[in-house]
Amino acid sequence: MKIGAQLYTVRQHMQNLDDLAQTLERIADIGYTTVQVSAACPFAPEWLREQLARTGLACVLTHTPADRLLADPAKVAAEHDVFGCRYVGLGYHAMGSEEDYGRFLADYRPVARTLREHGKYFMYHNHAGELAELSGRTVLARMADDLPAEDMGFTLDSYWIAMGGGDPVDWIRTLSGRIPCVHLKDRAADDRMAVVGEGTLPFDRILAAAEAAGTQYLLVEQDDCYGEDPFSCLARSYKNLHAMGLD
Repeated sequence: MKIGAQLYTVRQHMQNLDDLAQTLERIADIGYTTVQVSAACPFAPEWLREQLARTGLACVLTHTPADRLLADPAKVAAEHDVFGCRYVGLGYHAMGSEEDYGRFLADYRPVARTLREHGKYFMYHNHAGELAELSGRTVLARMADDLPAEDMGFTLDSYWIAMGGGDPVDWIRTLSGRIPCVHLKDRAADDRMAVVGEGTLPFDRILAAAEAAGTQYLLVEQDDCYGEDPFSCLARSYKNLHAMGLD
């Protein structure tokens, strides 16, 4: 498994191309070799390919805006081909009602199939809400049943699983084989997000479960650094994971 950086952590430093280029350099300087591109300014896929080559990074996952996925998933797949990224993610969808859930299935089943037909894999990222129940079952369990594994995987988020009342280890095991990417995010005792290895989540068990489940990329994310430098937070997470035997 490879350690990566979810660039949403440093989104405020990616709102123009010059800043995005410098951010990629800083991420590579920390030691990361893979990234997820999320919440960045608009960029041409050829531009990103050049920047990745320049910094020695690989983009392994994106969060692509819903309007682009829904409008032309084949074009999204072709753009991902340019910068060598297989996994195409959706960062959020409202799931608070049966109507919301039905809309997700209706909208994204064809998106997922089109991406698969073009050599990509659609990835859904959970928050705490997917651990709520609709009609007696969690949304996450229903999603796993209603969309086949060959069409959709999950970017399981350790923090949000815990905040939803679940056990990240149990869910990693449940979704084994369809979680090539996992978001590593720690939870402090006061429920704030924390640097990986500095909170309460059992990362020894999480990492062992992820490896057994076939996870390829462990993407560090901290949505809120509470006034700390987000690059410093990513660096500490990297150092802590490296000490756990990862690179």
